[in-house]
Amino acid sequence: MIRLLAMALLAWCGCTGPALARSDDSARVILEQAVAAAGGEAWLNPSTLYLAGHAVFYAPDSAEPRSTADDYRMWRAMNPDRTTAHGADGKVRITAKSGGKLLFEVGYDGATTWTEKGVMPKDQAGAYWASNFGFGIIREALGTGFKLERAPDRDIAGHKVALIRVISPDGGTTLFGIDQQSHYIRYMGFVTPRGFHERHYDDFIRLPSGWVQAREVNLFYNGQKANTVFWREVRVGEPIDDTLFASPAKDR
Repeated sequence: MIRLLAMALLAWCGCTGPALARSDDSARVILEQAVAAAGGEAWLNPSTLYLAGHAVFYAPDSAEPRSTADDYRMWRAMNPDRTTAHGADGKVRITAKSGGKLLFEVGYDGATTWTEKGVMPKDQAGAYWASNFGFGIIREALGTGFKLERAPDRDIAGHKVALIRVISPDGGTTLFGIDQQSHYIRYMGFVTPRGFHERHYDDFIRLPSGWVQAREVNLFYNGQKANTVFWREVRVGEPIDDTLFASPAKDR
């Protein structure tokens, strides 16, 4: 059933098969509008990003929350030369806590993926990041080696969005949905080892630097909501101690 659903979603989004007969120039214009709306150069080239808020996680095949992280944080050190759409890139650490108790923690130090339990085997790590990483590639998509295509437009939570495909040099394909009025990025979708992954972005704010941040992100796999993240604190370009990305388990 999951395989059939994924195939149907792929056929709908155009992630496989021949491209639609719409010009790449129109897709580029849409992306350029999205970049300008998101903050232009400040948004394209952040050195670091820190986000903090809370998150709700849902049980499989259920609309009921499974757990809530009242303290949910992400630190990122960016790679300005990213060419891989759905793989570990730069450096990252994500921590989820509830009532001061650690629910889970995962990080990547540029070479090794780790969790609160220790170092993650490489094959498992590859599948994990391929199921979770994808948004950042849009910052590189106007560069050399990337291909842009149009896809059928759709409605996301009452907002009409223009869909484009970003095809990275490694062949990875990611759908992005750009709000036709605000030009904010409201949607992302791509194929993962876990199924067809989609994210819906909402509740946008603009920082003094011009950076636009979605403070609500809903994540889905094969149409089933997996979690919702509510960001309430945003810091861009501030120094992050490199030791933060190293596995705490190495010291245990």
